[in-house]
Amino acid sequence: MKKKKSKFLTFVFSLLPGAGHMYMGFMKMGLSFMSAFLVGIFLSSWLDIGPLLVILPLIWFYSFFDCMNKRYSTEEEFLILEDNYLFSLDKFVKLDENIFKKRRVLAGVLLLFLGGYLIWNNTLHLLARYIPDRAYEVINNLTRIAPQIIVGVAIVIAGVKLIQGKKKESDMNA
Repeated sequence: MKKKKSKFLTFVFSLLPGAGHMYMGFMKMGLSFMSAFLVGIFLSSWLDIGPLLVILPLIWFYSFFDCMNKRYSTEEEFLILEDNYLFSLDKFVKLDENIFKKRRVLAGVLLLFLGGYLIWNNTLHLLARYIPDRAYEVINNLTRIAPQIIVGVAIVIAGVKLIQGKKKESDMNA
């Protein structure tokens, strides 16, 4: 990979997370930064979770300074840099090759809920003229906040699992 890229264009492209990395030839890393940034925007707007936007500046700054550091590294340092994804399913699957088999039911349930939610949300508007206004308002509000509630419950469950795992780990070491 050659380092001979315009300093100005590297700066301009690095203003969009991932684009500077892609300009310099780090396609996997650039795609990772861009995906993380855009998925963060999508999730925070779709789930209406404003505090999730806090991670966006972190991603932006990390991407920007990582790109600038790569651009201003020495020729020798630049040549040994590898283009890797920031988060790779390959490494995750190597930890447990049967992870998808074990989680197949969970993935199926999640897909059923997501599909059911999308169908319900779209048909609710068709039913609006047949439902009393107050009932429609209550149902619509519950439907609107359902993803937030589900994500909140999932975060709490994940936190409890992490704490239990850490406790089991410390008990085994004692």
